[in-house]
Amino acid sequence: MAQPNAEPVEDYDYEALPPNFSLLQNMAAGAFAGIAEHTVMYPVDAIKTRMQVLTPGGTAAHTGVLRSTYQIASKEGVLSLWRGMSSVIVGAGPAHAVYFATYEAVKHAMGGNQAGVHHPLAAATSGAAATIASDAFMNPFDVIKQRMQMQNSSRMYRSMVDCARYIYKNEGMGAFYVSYPTTLSMTVPFAALQFLAYESISTTMNPSKHYDPFTHCVAGAVAGGFAAGLTTPMDVIKTILQTRGTSSDPQVRNVNGFVGGCQLLYQREGFRGFFKGLKPRVLTTMPSTAICWSAYEFSKSYFIKRNDNV
Repeated sequence: MAQPNAEPVEDYDYEALPPNFSLLQNMAAGAFAGIAEHTVMYPVDAIKTRMQVLTPGGTAAHTGVLRSTYQIASKEGVLSLWRGMSSVIVGAGPAHAVYFATYEAVKHAMGGNQAGVHHPLAAATSGAAATIASDAFMNPFDVIKQRMQMQNSSRMYRSMVDCARYIYKNEGMGAFYVSYPTTLSMTVPFAALQFLAYESISTTMNPSKHYDPFTHCVAGAVAGGFAAGLTTPMDVIKTILQTRGTSSDPQVRNVNGFVGGCQLLYQREGFRGFFKGLKPRVLTTMPSTAICWSAYEFSKSYFIKRNDNV
């Protein structure tokens, strides 16, 4: 029961987490947001992966979101669009728990939670730090996810565990992290741009910084789409590195880093190749980040109100 002299929840600066909002609750909010973000738009993400794979002739096997959806569903079954989602569910929860816990901790340390003041540097730095921490955990799960999204993957892997065992046996532990530097080259600027845009848009739309679902949804969607478009080239290279073990092309299988991936991609497909999958990436990211931020802010608001009434 609330104490008689306790401040009502409305008196909190919503963006500055109150003292009774625990780290565990913050991580729970982040985990919920991460699972919600990745599962809803998973089929479009699977299409994006197929579109970004490097082929020997330089001709993409999948072009266009609707055309690719029809091709995959008609040839491999509708459920193939969800293959590998178990890896996301297992990895995304803990990874996003780390992500948002790091974000809030760094943002607080840099003074980003001061009421009535916009701190773009704190937001960008917090997003970058959160990404470095969470990607270290998530990268192996992302590799498994993309392998299972490939065409005919059901013939090679029965499950997420089977896929992980196959990769480790045939390519070693390094296969799970060969794309990590490239992933960071994409996700660090992505996170910095997204958090900067999100904080700027949400502050403009909601100066009082109270819980506002509409603001969180719109700001998340715009910020995510903006960041996704600018970082697509790094995402293409990441896909090449993470799926190289499934290729029959010796040149692709021998790519061992960001520079090598860039050189081969430019040689095969030119500058346009760096923006393969741009549309499905943005189409996936905008609603995904809207869902992620909405879920996170909802969870945060719920815990704040719940704690205030204890």
